[in-house]
Amino acid sequence: MVRIAPFARLPRPLRWAARVLTTLLVLVLVVAIAGAGVVVWTVRQSFPQLDGEIRLPGLAATVTVHRDAYGIPQIYADSPADLFRAQGYVHAQDRFWEMDFRRKTTAGRLSELFGASTLEIDKVVRTLGWRRVAEQEIALLAPETRKALEDYAAGVNAWLDQHAGAADKSLEYAVLKLTNGDYTPERWTPADSLAWLKAMAWDLRSNMGEELDRALTAGSVPVDRAEQLFPGYPFDRHRPIVTGESGAGTAAKGMTRVVRQAVPEQARALARTAEAMRALPALLGTAGGDLAGIGSNSWVVSGAHTTTGEPLLANDPHLGPRIPSIWYQAGLHCRQRGPACPFDLTGYTFAGLPGVVIGHNHRIAWGFTNLGPDVTDLYLERTKGDTYQFRGEWRAMETRVEQIKVAGGAPVSLTVRSTGHGPIISEVLADAGRAVPGAAAKLGEQPPDLPQDLSQGVEVALRWTALDPGRTADAILLLNKADDFEDFRAAAAAFEVPAQNLIYADVDGNIGYQAPGRIPVRAKGDGRWPAPGWTGEYEWQGFIPFEKLPYVYNPPAGYIVTANNAVIRQEKGGPFLTGDWSYGYRSQRVVDRLEQAIAKGKVSVETMQDIQRDTRNGLAPLLVPHLLRVGAGEPLRGWDFDQDRESAGAAYFNAVWRHLLRRTFGDELPDSAQPGGGDRWYEVIRALLDRPDDPWWDDVSTTDRAETRDDMLTAALADAKAELTELLGDDPSAWRWGDLHTLELTHETLGSSGIGPIEWLFNRGPLRTQGGKDTVDATGWDATEGYQVSWVPSMRMVVDLADFDRSRWINLTGASGHAFHANYDDQAELWADGQTTPMRSSEKAASADAADTLTLTP
Repeated sequence: MVRIAPFARLPRPLRWAARVLTTLLVLVLVVAIAGAGVVVWTVRQSFPQLDGEIRLPGLAATVTVHRDAYGIPQIYADSPADLFRAQGYVHAQDRFWEMDFRRKTTAGRLSELFGASTLEIDKVVRTLGWRRVAEQEIALLAPETRKALEDYAAGVNAWLDQHAGAADKSLEYAVLKLTNGDYTPERWTPADSLAWLKAMAWDLRSNMGEELDRALTAGSVPVDRAEQLFPGYPFDRHRPIVTGESGAGTAAKGMTRVVRQAVPEQARALARTAEAMRALPALLGTAGGDLAGIGSNSWVVSGAHTTTGEPLLANDPHLGPRIPSIWYQAGLHCRQRGPACPFDLTGYTFAGLPGVVIGHNHRIAWGFTNLGPDVTDLYLERTKGDTYQFRGEWRAMETRVEQIKVAGGAPVSLTVRSTGHGPIISEVLADAGRAVPGAAAKLGEQPPDLPQDLSQGVEVALRWTALDPGRTADAILLLNKADDFEDFRAAAAAFEVPAQNLIYADVDGNIGYQAPGRIPVRAKGDGRWPAPGWTGEYEWQGFIPFEKLPYVYNPPAGYIVTANNAVIRQEKGGPFLTGDWSYGYRSQRVVDRLEQAIAKGKVSVETMQDIQRDTRNGLAPLLVPHLLRVGAGEPLRGWDFDQDRESAGAAYFNAVWRHLLRRTFGDELPDSAQPGGGDRWYEVIRALLDRPDDPWWDDVSTTDRAETRDDMLTAALADAKAELTELLGDDPSAWRWGDLHTLELTHETLGSSGIGPIEWLFNRGPLRTQGGKDTVDATGWDATEGYQVSWVPSMRMVVDLADFDRSRWINLTGASGHAFHANYDDQAELWADGQTTPMRSSEKAASADAADTLTLTP
């Protein structure tokens, strides 16, 4: 989320000028004095019309919009043009501020709204060039997709034409007008829609964080010790997605490793990458910038194992929390489905993009989790001014000048420099510079002309598949009208970035899985460490052909589970996808729960939902006996390893876990590589528990003796008890995980202003939550910062292929983006309680559930 805070607090990444915040505070006080009637009028002015009739120019025929009690629209039209035009209009009704903010973000134009405080973010986005790539993609798309984007934009613009005033659009514009009265939103364009896919690709960009962490860590400790902190996937304990029994897909193969040899630390160029890199994910949805372990759950069960006799499909993508939620639930239906109008959809959409991203049509259902292939490489570049060395010769960089407009100030010029590998990012992404020493250590060589300040002689370029124009927007519409697995795979072939695990089920009883994406083939190296760009040895030689990517169709087990775990064992003979998977704690727990349910009988919709709410901690059964051995008592004694909201054991265990990580690694790792507490660290600690005298246990800041495993365990118990006594009281039996593990639903722009009345207008919460970072109910938290929730199951869905109207779903917040609207946060408490609502799709069911019906007329 964007943080806009007063100068006294100065949290990252955004700061408004003190005069702006003072003006806002005065506004709040004036409005309060003016009386409740003015407040109500201001808030309600932008609420959309949900029933009756509205004229929508350009329609060929009337469009009906049924909304249920949660404000979720089901749109019925006679043609794709009318359907997508109406979708654009309805999205704008509920979410235009969010849409406008997103397009300013992805174009690197936030400073036009918020002034100089957002220049850092704008510079990063302009350097990456998301908007430029999106504009280039339009010509590559199928005519049908371009037409859908144009029709959608026409619907958005029709709404804009009808809502000229600031207060007519949303409360946010009324507040913004006081400090930036000249701002008027531009008309919507297809490129505005496409650019958001780049933002999502950045959030789900695979192992770039791990690549930086490895290099940063190797700059502080020997490379072999750094490698200990990045263990391999535990195939002996956690199954991959595609198992040997499936007989489908392609095995993965490791690539040549770079020679290990440490050299002295001399560089700072890579290290300038992490701070700004952390700022961008916080802006785009993965709060705190801690991407390690973030992902999603999805699984599908064949009718042979279900109570309905047809498949059941579950999905819950994990993204950063904010209000409104990143997802917008909707239905898109042709009144008479056929070749001329093939859409009959219900699912989750992005406000700003036509079509349904996750959901079902009349025949198939699909879900996503992050595949996480290695599609980013960092290249160390030898540079002199605007030239770089490549295979013994000096080449001119490609340069361009970006003009960034700044509200209340003069425009700022930014020169973007690119090598043949991609844009130079070490000046705008802070940790890229700091990681150079470790990268040099891993490479085993140092450029002979390397100065002490590497920012003047070695810089870092980013190669990333999302910076090449692609066709992912085609894939969404192809999925939306797919009839069978063959159509589904054809859609997947166009799904280039971000590469996702795609699961499938159809009304004929089939289930399947496909790994898509543009995944590079490297001449040398495995992409795990920054590579020397000047040698020409580590170039991308192309991309893995789609037909060689793993897939599964009707596996003998009768179910498929994906949760960012390894796709397939890395065996000889196939393409290399990545070495940095999530470690399979969530996926194996889902497998275990499914097999238990199948052994007892049949899997129902309720079973699927219960598994989505599973909170068992996968490390606790191993670690708790060690803690009990060194003296831990209540509430760990007798704890069942579940992390429900009322659990005292979960509160104590997670506090111990946090302090154990700090005690064990805080003395040797750099700040930007400190452990956030995900399942990679589960595997690290698992191995260290068998080595009580491993050097990692030793606190290097003490000199009297070398600390051991049991010293660290004992100290972590004491630290946790002291912290929880201060936070929750001195009675351990009264400690509650839900009192620590809370979720604030924060508005991504005005919600962190630092002014209480402004935050009160837009923020909601806190919500007491259960689960944890690597439980199936994945409510993530960062051990370096505290126990507050930083990413969540952004929605939950279970689709019943026997009767789509019996499907269930929930969103994190609500359909509306208008503060104080009844549908602004009406799903939040349900979400926190693990509940869902009916996911209707048929016109009969939608009509019966309709709380409002709006007719859009030509």
